[in-house]
Amino acid sequence: MKLKNIATLALLALFAVSGLNAQSLSPSTKTHWDKGTLVVETPARPDGQQHVVGLKAPKMKTVRVAFVGLGMRGPGAVTRFTHIPGVEVVALCDYVKERAEKCQKALRKAGMAPASIYWGEKGYEELCKRPDIDLVYVATDWDHHFPVAKCALENGKHTAIEVPSAMNLDQCWELIDLSEKTRKHCMILENCCYDWFELDALNMAQKGIFGEVLYAKGAYIHNLDPFWGDYWVNPANDPDKLGWRMKYNKENRGDVYATHGLGPVAQVMNIHRGDRFRTLVAMDTKSVHGREYVEKKTGKPCPEFRNGDHTTTLMRTENGKVVEIQHNVMNPQPYNRLFQLTGTRGFANKYPIEGFVLESGHMQETAGAPDLEDLDSHSFMSEENMKKLRETYRHPIIKKYGEMAEKVGGHGGMDFFMDVRMVYCLQNGLPLDMDVYDMAEWCCLAELGSLSMDNNNCAVTFPDFTRGHWNDVKGYNHAWATAEEEAATDAAAAAFSEAHKAATAKLNLWALYDAAQSGDAAAVKAYEEAAAKLDEETVIAEKAAAAAKAAADKAYTETYSAVEKAEAK
Repeated sequence: MKLKNIATLALLALFAVSGLNAQSLSPSTKTHWDKGTLVVETPARPDGQQHVVGLKAPKMKTVRVAFVGLGMRGPGAVTRFTHIPGVEVVALCDYVKERAEKCQKALRKAGMAPASIYWGEKGYEELCKRPDIDLVYVATDWDHHFPVAKCALENGKHTAIEVPSAMNLDQCWELIDLSEKTRKHCMILENCCYDWFELDALNMAQKGIFGEVLYAKGAYIHNLDPFWGDYWVNPANDPDKLGWRMKYNKENRGDVYATHGLGPVAQVMNIHRGDRFRTLVAMDTKSVHGREYVEKKTGKPCPEFRNGDHTTTLMRTENGKVVEIQHNVMNPQPYNRLFQLTGTRGFANKYPIEGFVLESGHMQETAGAPDLEDLDSHSFMSEENMKKLRETYRHPIIKKYGEMAEKVGGHGGMDFFMDVRMVYCLQNGLPLDMDVYDMAEWCCLAELGSLSMDNNNCAVTFPDFTRGHWNDVKGYNHAWATAEEEAATDAAAAAFSEAHKAATAKLNLWALYDAAQSGDAAAVKAYEEAAAKLDEETVIAEKAAAAAKAAADKAYTETYSAVEKAEAK
């Protein structure tokens, strides 16, 4: 047997004996040892494919979206999208039909047209075949993130996937290949990149306020005891009724939920935009809490619980920087995402204390800095000066959408930031904030960490998901349209939404939809005929609104001109 595959094959043999479904391990992952380091090999890019670093898609006046998975995260996403101009919710899908139907309430409240309903284990497959869908938004349980996303990309849809978006390296590579082949976006829905503090800190880091950031920490520490019973039980593969999330932790090792902590610091570190992760070392504690839960839930012994209560992963980058990521959903602790940046000239920290430490001399040299007191590099700056600092370096996303985000909400508004930015980029034909390589880099910690842990906590290398293009772009940035382009796009989006709602009301779609729920053939036919006219009526309403605006503008101009002439006399 070749030495290069011994580690992986040994692991697969272990799982075959134990009977566990170790989804975090990929059968096709190829490895070899190099001086005590387990090297994970990067497969060659298939012929005819090109990388998607900086991928742009044609502009969309209207983003037609379908939602798959409407249990915990999905309903909130549907509601948030009703607040974004230039969006049409085309379809809703869930394993349970009633959950999909329930989300119609958000569309009704917003005055938007009813969406088509899909349900069952394979309902998403029919949904993805529709030609009138641009974006598939995946918010299912973890087991279904990949198959739904794969199906969407195979059918030529842009795809946005809740975290973790891929559960192992095989899934990462397949989504990368599909994105490269189809030239469609595959975005990880990592909302913590849009937290207010993280956004402001990112802007400061990009402006050099912290000097060179050398070390960063992130985490997901959140005791889930109150929530274990709320996770969906898949009747197909969960006979003990543990719920999908506890079941996954029982069967898999490594940081299975790394992206909340990793995403924001990876952006600060410019990962695959001038730097890349090279190696990691991972450790975990023994399992106590998870094992106890399973035994209490099932009333029988739990001989093997793969994931430890607490996982720690250390990563080193190509440029000699270090990132530490932690995961603990078992033990009683305060909620902690541990966002922390250590730079050569400053420091940022969000949990458990929110604050900044900066060198006063450095701040005096920095253009646009607030008038700060003599700072002590051993302690956090005052609340007053922190407020001044954040106001000075307020992130443009917050400036543009902050007021709306506060109203719409979603984890304090960061969910809305995430969604509205994705739509903004699609409408303006710009690269998305997170691409398919971000998805792979942030999601691969489960498999790479398990390889490290199961091999005496050895060093494990990261594959190069960009396949040689990690240094093409110098520095992470959010893409923006010009002021003129943005104004035109925003106006077109607002006009569509207004016309769409007017057409929905004119066609009396909700009354017809309600009548059709009886199953009466005539009622169903009446609704379908009216719904088929929606696009046509929307266009008519847009043209009417445009004509009315043009007439008003003309009247105003003529009146203003007459006043000017009269005043001139």
